[in-house]
Amino acid sequence: MKADPAVQRQLLELAKVDAELARTAHRRRTLPEIAEIDAGEKTVRERRDALVSVQTAVSDLDREIARQEKEIESVRARGDRDRKLLESGSVAAKQMTDIEHELNSLNRRQSALEDDLLELMERREALELDAQRTSAEVAKAEGEVAEAVGRRDENFADLDTTKARRDEDRAKLLPRFPEDLLKLYERVRAHKGIGASLLRARRCGACQLDIDRREIAEIKAAPEDNVIQCENCGAILVRTLESGL
Repeated sequence: MKADPAVQRQLLELAKVDAELARTAHRRRTLPEIAEIDAGEKTVRERRDALVSVQTAVSDLDREIARQEKEIESVRARGDRDRKLLESGSVAAKQMTDIEHELNSLNRRQSALEDDLLELMERREALELDAQRTSAEVAKAEGEVAEAVGRRDENFADLDTTKARRDEDRAKLLPRFPEDLLKLYERVRAHKGIGASLLRARRCGACQLDIDRREIAEIKAAPEDNVIQCENCGAILVRTLESGL
């Protein structure tokens, strides 16, 4: 393939633009905020799950407390009824003994139930504090994610601006190249990442490998309009005064 040497040299401008576009795309994919957001969202999910677990435990305790209070009220009502019977004086002596025995049992039962209720209330208080602490952790994690998202979006905006400028530069450069040369450049770039590079003192600027003396001799002997490719990476080797040929 042949192409005007001046046109070949302009491939270096295109390669420079494409290199910056590649760096911009890589930067967009690998922003540290992306990993930070992923980790932060995982933390938020874990904290929310923990909060739901604590809130569920509180709800379960509330039902248990309500059941316990209802049972205490039932025992208390039965005790009040027995005491009224005793105070009425309308019961026989044997029945009075039975009622007194039942009252003693009811008092012990009420005392035990009230102790259990106190324990339940203490557990609920501890869980409520845990829920408050976990809720604060959720809010903190959500705030950190929101902050990271803001930084990511600012970086995205800057990168998008850079990409738009380089896309514009690229669009201006493309019409300068003949179709066959541009196809070769794009094909090499698609496979190797770099379509063209400067040949400088026996070294390919794309793969950074030295070119052997035989190939250098062939390049020196080739007409200036010959399109030369690196035998190692396939990149188009652009010859300038820096090539030292």
